[in-house]
Amino acid sequence: MENSKKIDWYTLSFMAFSTVWGFGNVLNGFVYFNGIEVIFSWILMFVLYFIPYTLMVGELGSAFKHSGGGVSSWIRETINPKFAYYAGWTYWACHVTYIASKGSGGLKALSWMVFQNGSTYDQFPTLWVQMATLAVFLFFCWVASRGLNPLKKLATLAGTSMFIMSMLYILMMFAAPVINPNGGYVSMDFSVKNLIPQFNVGYFTSLSILVFAVGGCEKISPYVNKVKNSATGFPKGMIALAIMVMVCAILGTIAMGMMFDPAIINESKESFDSYVSNGSYWAFQKLGEYYHVGNLFLIIYAACNAVGQFSTLCLVSTLLFVCCLTMRMQESSSRPSFLRRTNTALTLTESGW
Repeated sequence: MENSKKIDWYTLSFMAFSTVWGFGNVLNGFVYFNGIEVIFSWILMFVLYFIPYTLMVGELGSAFKHSGGGVSSWIRETINPKFAYYAGWTYWACHVTYIASKGSGGLKALSWMVFQNGSTYDQFPTLWVQMATLAVFLFFCWVASRGLNPLKKLATLAGTSMFIMSMLYILMMFAAPVINPNGGYVSMDFSVKNLIPQFNVGYFTSLSILVFAVGGCEKISPYVNKVKNSATGFPKGMIALAIMVMVCAILGTIAMGMMFDPAIINESKESFDSYVSNGSYWAFQKLGEYYHVGNLFLIIYAACNAVGQFSTLCLVSTLLFVCCLTMRMQESSSRPSFLRRTNTALTLTESGW
């Protein structure tokens, strides 16, 4: 591939950002971990998991830059083909249900953009939503089959717009008390007692929410050999991704603490569920109220979120396709006996990947 057609490392970081992060992750951490108390958990997660994780993905991507199968290719090179096959299969199996949520999530974002409320989407007949989700899934699978250029443009747009919206929310919330002193902001207690959570069984089981929130940068692995100077460019992209996610998570939580009161969120199960489902949209709706621009920020955010959901659907569909091809290419001894018949005419090269 000509160097001019390859991906810059900063483009890769935005593509990865679209698969890893969404503003909803800030909301989920804030809701499930009692407001700004989640800051300690975010820091713990970044130090013990996310930073080592992105560095490992960067290192593996750099070391095996000519492998087109991502995670399964890395395991084949470092362990053996049998483990690579099962890694590819489990990765495929767990992501089938995940990509279904991206289609419905994108449709919900479009509903918020058009109707500017959450109740309209909830009132649609279930069959309509299912059929629309299937149509969206098939359409973006077709987009993914068109090759790198459409994917690069869509994923870059999604990652860039979501990062800009996250930073816009943070900066405008920090400036809001100066511009609109009578906005009714929530006071926050940054004492050690209020920031340190209770380390019980419920806390440690809830950490899986944050693990899921920052997982996914390995989804960009099939594009390693499409990055300019991939040996250094791919690790740079992963480091930039880690910095962007950490800034958005911690500063976004503080900004959200100025807007939402955890006591109101947790006053009833109905209130809690409502914030989980619609809180990210309410955040931008309320931001518009502070600046007297109506639902402008809500509409822009909903559009960006829809693009982000559909972009992730495309990228993950491509990843699952690559996983399937990689599994097919494994030596027959690496697969269960009932899966050992192969079509040798189909290869990664011939399929365009």
